[in-house]
Amino acid sequence: LMAKLMNVFSRNKINPLIGSAGVSAVPMAARVSNKVGLESDAQNFLLMHAMGPNVAGVIGSAIAAGVMLKCVLAM
Repeated sequence: LMAKLMNVFSRNKINPLIGSAGVSAVPMAARVSNKVGLESDAQNFLLMHAMGPNVAGVIGSAIAAGVMLKCVLAM
């Protein structure tokens, strides 16, 4: 939904499928985004574009887990 909202206000359109790839389930979330994109347009190749947010989701999950662990161990 955020990508659709951003598309209203920006000149450069953002593909909302890339947001679904931000889940840290490597590489399945990126593959699902690629498959849905291919169903819409056979010339669409999103796999490498979807891997970026996918890896960012892994990094974000690791940072969140580290912060949570630090807070729990500080008690």
